[in-house]
Amino acid sequence: MLNLLHIENIAIIEEADIVFEPGFNALTGETGAGKSIVIDALSAVLGQRTSRDLIRTGSEKAFVSACFSQVSPDLAAEWSADPDGELLLQREIHGDGRNVCRINGRPATVAQLRALGTNLLNIHGQHDGQQLLDEEQHIVYLDSFGRVQPLLDSYREAYHRLDELRRKIQSLQMDEAEKARRMDTLRYQIKELERAELKAGEEDELTSRRNFLRNSEKFISAVSEADFCLNGDDSGAGALSLLSQAQDALSAIRHLDDGYGALYDRLSDVYSEVYDLADTLRDRRESFDFSPNELDEVEGRMDQLYRLKKKYGPSVEDMLAYLDRCRAELDQITDADDTLMDLERQCAKAERNARAEAEKLSQARHRAAEDLSRQILSELTQLDMGKIQFSVDFSATDLTENGMDAVQFLMSANAGEALKPIHKIASGGELARIMLAMKNVLSEQDQVGTMVFDEVDTGVSGRAAQKVAEKMARISRRKQVLCVTHLPQLAAMADTHFSVEKGERGGRTYTKVSLLDRAQRQQELARLTGGSHVTETMLSGAEELLRQAEEYRSSLV
Repeated sequence: MLNLLHIENIAIIEEADIVFEPGFNALTGETGAGKSIVIDALSAVLGQRTSRDLIRTGSEKAFVSACFSQVSPDLAAEWSADPDGELLLQREIHGDGRNVCRINGRPATVAQLRALGTNLLNIHGQHDGQQLLDEEQHIVYLDSFGRVQPLLDSYREAYHRLDELRRKIQSLQMDEAEKARRMDTLRYQIKELERAELKAGEEDELTSRRNFLRNSEKFISAVSEADFCLNGDDSGAGALSLLSQAQDALSAIRHLDDGYGALYDRLSDVYSEVYDLADTLRDRRESFDFSPNELDEVEGRMDQLYRLKKKYGPSVEDMLAYLDRCRAELDQITDADDTLMDLERQCAKAERNARAEAEKLSQARHRAAEDLSRQILSELTQLDMGKIQFSVDFSATDLTENGMDAVQFLMSANAGEALKPIHKIASGGELARIMLAMKNVLSEQDQVGTMVFDEVDTGVSGRAAQKVAEKMARISRRKQVLCVTHLPQLAAMADTHFSVEKGERGGRTYTKVSLLDRAQRQQELARLTGGSHVTETMLSGAEELLRQAEEYRSSLV
């Protein structure tokens, strides 16, 4: 049950605290006063998609929190509710698109808010009735009512297996001319790539070798000069020889003084390092081995790789992978007849399995359809639509994602008239009542404790409005009900009544949400009935509505 909704900087609501009570809570007010903004705020804190335009002009962020009590033990354990079974949901919406969410003070994601919100509260908007006109939604309603999700999941697993096999078969099924063309193409590509004798890492080696060959004279000159400096030649001694002479010079005195002994040791270390360097340079100089034509050969190979890369992939590794795929595809086409026969056997078995699962699903739907029709008709009778006929029509289809059933809701609004699709005959008021009946029937299947109706009474008036009000009152005896309405009959039937008023202060528009007492409710009902010019007759009629509503609610206890 929703106890408290706190709103800050949502649209024209600067700040509001709304304390909801058990039973039937109604919100009324002039058009544009901000009633639906309350529902928008509630949707936001339950993790629904929002826009930064929801933030009040001039504010950097908006904030909404909702406190729920009496949550189910499973939810309480999963989300660490406090000992009293309360959950506090919070969402902060920033102008840059960031969201800061918390559940009982702990950081959470928008997705976690949404997952939790679906178990706490259901919001039914004024346009929900239009969903009844979309026949694709009918099977969704039926499956939800019949709780067939496990059967639907089992069927879809079988269907996806069948669909996968069908796609594999289709990929192998080609006429002989197309098969021959494809095989010729694959053989040519395989031959061209194999003839190139590609090696992984070859490009890096070629690039390095080309760089050396292009600068070979510089390399040879530099290494030779360094080798001469270190090793010398017949015309003079190198650094290595001079270091050896220095070492010999210090050798005679190194035992006479510790300082000279240390210098001798350092000189020995330097000599060893220079000796290694000289040896390495000599090896480098002697390893220079290339022919005058090698640069042309390297660049020719790189040009060949460049042409192949334009056709088969951006790197040698990609071309090798493409070669493997070509070989595999050629083998597959060559062996296609045998593979095709095996796949067709698997496909036939998979189709039998999928049809068996679809049949189980269909049988469950037919059983659910009978119960749904009976309960919908019972609900509609209570909504003053006792003459209406309602049924669920089935037609067989090929196997699809949803099984082998096409589902359509049919109705007849008048006695003696044939059943027809809802979208062809239902008026706006009838759609609203049918949708209310549908939502009520479906709500009995879940554990959600609060139902929100946002102007779902659109198109309803007079006696029908009274029946809708009585239905809301009955629902509110097992679930908490929040209803945004323009109808005095619904507002009078509420246990708790809030007024949403818009005003201006300092050049800014503000919305205020107020809890009404008995006298204020009478005034508000009179306004809903007759507009801004409230007369004594209207007040008397409003009082009569309140009295009748109280008597009806007492009869439900």
